[in-house]
Amino acid sequence: MPKSTSYHEKLIQDLKNPLEAAAYIEVVLEEGDPKMLSKALQNVIESHGEVDQLSTQVQELYNKLDKMLSDKGEIEFYSLNSLLDALGLHLAVTVKP
Repeated sequence: MPKSTSYHEKLIQDLKNPLEAAAYIEVVLEEGDPKMLSKALQNVIESHGEVDQLSTQVQELYNKLDKMLSDKGEIEFYSLNSLLDALGLHLAVTVKP
C-alpha cells in the first residue's frame, strides 16, 4: 500500500510554487491573525529548503517580524491593514517579475 502524504508535506510542496506562496500569504493576511501569519511565513520559508546564502538573511528577517507579531506590534501591523481597508484598499502579495 502506498504511503500517504501528510497535509504539511503537501502544503510545503505546494508552497514551492511562488504563485501558491503569494496566494497563501495573502489569504493569511486577510485573516488578521498574527500567529497564523507567523506560521504561514515559517511554512513558506520551509518550502524554500536549504538555500544557504538566503537562509541566514531570511531567518533574521523572520525573527524580527515574529517578535513584532508576538509583542504588541501586531496591533500596529494590522492597523495598516485596517486603514487600507477603510480606504477601499488591501495589502497584496505578488510574485516578483
